[in-house]
Amino acid sequence: MKLTSNSFTEGQRIPGHHAFCIPHAEHRVCLGSNRNPHLAWSDVPPGTRSFAVICHDPDVPSRGDDVNQADRSVPASLPRVDFFHWVLVDLPATLARIAEGEFSNDVTPRGKSGPAAPHGSRQGVNDYTGWFAGDGDMRGDYYGYDGPCPPWNDELRHRYVFTVFALDIERLPLTGKFTGQQVREAMRGHILGEASLTGVYTLNPAVTL
Repeated sequence: MKLTSNSFTEGQRIPGHHAFCIPHAEHRVCLGSNRNPHLAWSDVPPGTRSFAVICHDPDVPSRGDDVNQADRSVPASLPRVDFFHWVLVDLPATLARIAEGEFSNDVTPRGKSGPAAPHGSRQGVNDYTGWFAGDGDMRGDYYGYDGPCPPWNDELRHRYVFTVFALDIERLPLTGKFTGQQVREAMRGHILGEASLTGVYTLNPAVTL
């Protein structure tokens, strides 16, 4: 399989209008346009009955002690963990592209609704659901796409890996509010092919892209 995008190219910076947060001169960061990027896939394996899309950031700090703390930084040496930004399943086998902004075109406080999504697909909750759980203004179930917002004091630039999976089943055996890890587990034994595209992003002015 091949995966391409008109929004960014492999290994390059993800434009700010695809981000949850963008740099701000006075407040360090502010909310971005949060538009999902364009994705297009080809060379699909025979027997494909549906597609799934996952976007994850493998560079999220494993501890939050220093995250977004003034006069401190998150060291690049800190162990990192996955953070899911988009969990999308049951896309029809006839589909070959997702348009920019088709699934998300703004930041929705307390999260976008779900799991129902365009093309008869379903979206799981991303990891902003847990991140904002203690925030009275933002907590909620964050379905679908919510873009980059790495710590503004992180010494490490973050990678955002978009992966499209070709599956041999029409509908994944998931119900209710499901997560990225649950999708990974449900896809086991059903993946006919996959393709990934990685962009990078930072909110730390001291980190180069």
